[in-house]
Amino acid sequence: MFLKFKFSFLPVLLTFLAACGGGASSEKTQQQADIPAITAERPSEDQISRLDEIAALERAGSWFQGMGLAESGMRESSGDYAGAVAAAYKEMAWAYGRGLIKKEDLEQGLANLINAKNSETVITTAKAALAFTRGQWEDASAALSPLFDELEEPDGFGRWMILVCALEKDREDRRAGAAYKAIRARYVQQPEYWYRGARAFSGAIAAEYAENCVNLSPQGPFAGECRNILAAFAGLKREDGASIKTKTEIEDVITKSVNTGNPQILDSLFPLIALPDNQYTVYAVGALKALTSVPKFKDFFNGQAASSKGRLAERLSYICRS
Repeated sequence: MFLKFKFSFLPVLLTFLAACGGGASSEKTQQQADIPAITAERPSEDQISRLDEIAALERAGSWFQGMGLAESGMRESSGDYAGAVAAAYKEMAWAYGRGLIKKEDLEQGLANLINAKNSETVITTAKAALAFTRGQWEDASAALSPLFDELEEPDGFGRWMILVCALEKDREDRRAGAAYKAIRARYVQQPEYWYRGARAFSGAIAAEYAENCVNLSPQGPFAGECRNILAAFAGLKREDGASIKTKTEIEDVITKSVNTGNPQILDSLFPLIALPDNQYTVYAVGALKALTSVPKFKDFFNGQAASSKGRLAERLSYICRS
């Protein structure tokens, strides 16, 4: 279903989106929520109810492109200007995490809010979000805390930003870490949620967060560092992360190759299977070996083994053995 944006854009949204080319309203949308039209009238019980519905959808793991903009409009029309900026920023941060807009666009949208004739609350919130975007954690934390205090929902976006600041400043902050893990249900579709968790945590938990980030946005701005985290977890050098693929990615490549009958698609897995022993390489080798029951694929692997060298040749030869 398509999002029904029949409302007139309010000042916060209009100013923010000017730099983002419409941002999350782009034609790249695959799924969108059916949210009723919003007007700039006094807040109604219906709008309050719809805000609750948006929060419930997010907690159920359903984030659809445009929900943040709808929430921003509702909050602005009810006079919650800090919440309106935060919701618009949430939408744009999601689009950035997915690779749909550039970081410069995100920063320019916030700069537009700061430089326009907006209320003090809008400017303060935009400055806080800009500091957050730039990794200025002390400044961001100091500005966000008065705006989104304990009265904010524990899993609200403002609280998430505050928790990120806390963990970026001190990864041993156990209270912030526990709170961060507790709100994951609302952010399962947000690449940056998983990215920040992958940076903050360690061991298997960090690897889980990193995998989720990569799976959501394999080519996004956070995927590279998350692959490095996975490489380190697997006992490899961090720079080996460039060759790491998650189990979901491995399965997707193999499925595409089999469905199209094109073995050459599997070439993208070769850097992975050429790595030293690790769980991702072992998984890929096992999955590829299962394909040798199909003559076309076995012939492909034999040909690649003959023309390859070193560890890659050894692994391809193993894959070809009956």
